[in-house]
Amino acid sequence: MPTELPLTRHLEGLRAAMIAFVRYADRAGLRAPVPTCPGWTVRDLVAHQGMVHRWAAALVRGEHDVVPDAIEAAGRAEPDPLEWLRDGVIELAETLTRAPADTRAIVFLNDAPAPREFWARRQCHETTMHAVDALSAALGRHPDPAETWIETDLAVDGIDELLGGFMTRPRSRLRCDEDSVLVVAPDDAPDWWRVDLSPGPAVTTRRVGPREDGDWALNGTAVDLYLALWNRTDRPSLDDTWRERAAVTWS
Repeated sequence: MPTELPLTRHLEGLRAAMIAFVRYADRAGLRAPVPTCPGWTVRDLVAHQGMVHRWAAALVRGEHDVVPDAIEAAGRAEPDPLEWLRDGVIELAETLTRAPADTRAIVFLNDAPAPREFWARRQCHETTMHAVDALSAALGRHPDPAETWIETDLAVDGIDELLGGFMTRPRSRLRCDEDSVLVVAPDDAPDWWRVDLSPGPAVTTRRVGPREDGDWALNGTAVDLYLALWNRTDRPSLDDTWRERAAVTWS
């Protein structure tokens, strides 16, 4: 789904997320568990994110011989993993900035090539979510939205990325036996989303203006909903059905 934010805003969000990521990962320590990614340590988190940055940069450059597992293994062996993480995001940002405006890169084998704006958006939100994971490791629990650095416009964009870009994919498990409607409506933004659910893939419509009722509704600040929908809080209103069918952990 197209974004309403420019490339520069996603690069700003990527930079802010990386600053937070390194700060909280350093505070927690590489051996600390990550409450929002059960079974992971901070070192696992750093190695994974550093790999993704390098993998994405390589694809944008048109390189298709990258081996993600080898990159991640190299990251685990780094004597200074946080410096390695910073180097990777710098490489990614420079690649996105220098890429021609008409750049197209394959996302997955069965997907059409995506523009650099797609990659900037995706990496901004992936890095933000994993920076929240680092925050959870530093806190030893799921974070409260007010404890994050995330701004409203990026949170709105991240909600749209999930509801319009992930939940509508053929492989998404967000299905319902009977036709129903989920309404996601932030309290502090004019945007809201209608998600039509059925036995088939979800259909999401982003709207502005008067809000409809739905069979289910999620409300709260944009940051609250952003974290909750991406399963980075323990918000009670997101029940096990959502967590099982719509869980996006970026792992």
